[in-house]
Amino acid sequence: MNSVTVRVPAKVNLQLAVGPLRDDGYHDLVNVFHAVSIFDEVTATAETGMSVRVEGESADQVPEDDDNLAIQAALALARHAGRSYGVNLIIRKSIPVAGGMAGGSADAAAALVACNELWGLGLPMDDLLEIAADLGSDVPFALLGGTAVGTGRGERLTPLEVAGTFHWVFALADGGLSTATVYAECDRMREAMGEKVAWPRAGESLLAALRDGDARALGAELTNDLQPAAVMLRRSLARTLDAGREQGALGSLVSGSGPTCAFLAESEIHAGELAASLKSAGVARDLIIAHGPVPGPTVV
Repeated sequence: MNSVTVRVPAKVNLQLAVGPLRDDGYHDLVNVFHAVSIFDEVTATAETGMSVRVEGESADQVPEDDDNLAIQAALALARHAGRSYGVNLIIRKSIPVAGGMAGGSADAAAALVACNELWGLGLPMDDLLEIAADLGSDVPFALLGGTAVGTGRGERLTPLEVAGTFHWVFALADGGLSTATVYAECDRMREAMGEKVAWPRAGESLLAALRDGDARALGAELTNDLQPAAVMLRRSLARTLDAGREQGALGSLVSGSGPTCAFLAESEIHAGELAASLKSAGVARDLIIAHGPVPGPTVV
């Protein structure tokens, strides 16, 4: 086998509860991940060295050297296997770059799956998840897909029972937001307000809404502790979120560290109507209609 192509989805955080800052600089999180039908594709082709090329949406904003998380994933997999391997990775972007939808983590997960197949390693999912956890907090979920609760830094995952399909509209913003910058702003705002930060817990009403497939109940429970910081850093997001609520979204929130805003719709038809209304309102660079949950990386 000379080449393997893997399709991998974006994610939205249905709940992102951020605990106190730890001594190691991270936060304990409760992160309800939900994979949605916006996909990158990663093609792995055998070669002597390690290289990466990025194509598609905002490709010029993605590094094509060892800073690329997909290359780091391939190198980590080779080290785990105890062998010297080479690969050329071609990443075709549709997931927003630096948009709070884990595009880089998705590409890393796709690279793990593609290289595991290309190199004939046959490693089980547990091994890949262990490697993924060392690459970044969102990479294990990107490997798993579906809907799951992440704890710790987000890397310890428990798959969730979900009934039916949920329909979404994603409002893309100009430019990205740095995850580290948003977390730092969250810490600054909490300190400035003297906020006593509670230990994070998954919302029982949110989990029940997922089990019941109740979009209206889910919309009422969407929360993101990073949202105030993202809005502080990008004030235009407040207008985007307000517009979604005014146009009839069941729920709205900033996805992850932003700046992408997610709006929950009642149905596929409602999602189309909501996207059209938001386009007319002029509150986003672009709008994407998607659904979830969807599976994790798939060889195509």
